[in-house]
Amino acid sequence: MDLNFYMPVRVFSGTGCLSAQFDKVAALGRRCLIVTGQHGARESGALDAALQLCRQYKVEATVYPDIPANPLLSRCVTAAQAVQTVRAQFVFGIGGGSVLDAAKVIAWLAANRPEDTDGLYARTLRCAPLPCVLVGTTAGTGSEVTAVSVLTVDATGRKKSVTDPRLYARYAFADAAYTASLPREQAVSTALDALCHAAEGMLSPLCEEAPMLFAEKALSLLGHGMPALCGPEPPDAAARQALLYGSIWAGLVINQTGTAFPHPMGYILTEQYGVPHGMASAVFLPALLRRAGAFTPMRLMRLYRAFGGGDALADVLEALVRCDVRMTPEQIEAQRERLTGCKHYARTPGGFDERLALQTLYEVCGPEAER
Repeated sequence: MDLNFYMPVRVFSGTGCLSAQFDKVAALGRRCLIVTGQHGARESGALDAALQLCRQYKVEATVYPDIPANPLLSRCVTAAQAVQTVRAQFVFGIGGGSVLDAAKVIAWLAANRPEDTDGLYARTLRCAPLPCVLVGTTAGTGSEVTAVSVLTVDATGRKKSVTDPRLYARYAFADAAYTASLPREQAVSTALDALCHAAEGMLSPLCEEAPMLFAEKALSLLGHGMPALCGPEPPDAAARQALLYGSIWAGLVINQTGTAFPHPMGYILTEQYGVPHGMASAVFLPALLRRAGAFTPMRLMRLYRAFGGGDALADVLEALVRCDVRMTPEQIEAQRERLTGCKHYARTPGGFDERLALQTLYEVCGPEAER
């Protein structure tokens, strides 16, 4: 395998890492816009910590607490306008994957004309983004270390990603203490998202040696942390750290490989039925594993070993994956256009196309699917 790898984000980890390294954040400028969701950043303690540090280092901080799950592109435009209004010199994203994805785009739009969303997706924005700092409060997306942002386009209601090296954050902070307040449903969905990232990347024909090693590390950590989500008690500090670090390693994987068909198929369940993103992708993970068994069995065995065994992975999926969506044959057929020509198919063992995607959707969500 070839060794090709690029990762410009500086990651700090461990309890108290934000406080220990905040001098580097403060050096980015005297004014910032802190982008958050409505609840998670404050409930985790990360927002209060950031605000206190900003006061300590004399950084003027304005909070924009209005980024929801699956954020609309228009919300990022509004936030970028807020950046310009307060003359912020950097953007500080605190939250789950939706907030982190939004923060990266906000930093780029704010350095240009915020309304130029066509330029964003065409990657023709002339000015480089403002510096972006990210603090994750969930253990799932790996957005801290990717050059990707996935947003919902207002006009279509569909998720659409933008990928560009200029979207990398300047600094990312991984402190598992900030995931302790995460509600169980969200903890499960984000952990499943990380699992999908590691598995989809590892099984991709595009996976080279560096992301393969990252995937094994991610799966090993997730294999230790995810069983803690299967019981009635919340995960302890060690499990939370394993989940968070596993999600970061998994982010490093998809930053090199991208994702396979479970992700675009999961978008359908999220957009049309409100299924949380990680759960929606995981619904289709068993189908990917079966396909890997047929086309890349040795790589699948390597995946199982990294997680702790095929039975261990099957037990986790059995305990955590739930989807009650049922679609008629007509509703499934209506997804044909949505599932035609997806770039993710080239990252699937044995190849994939819309015919196989529709067949998989019927098997998982059709009227005869197991409940």
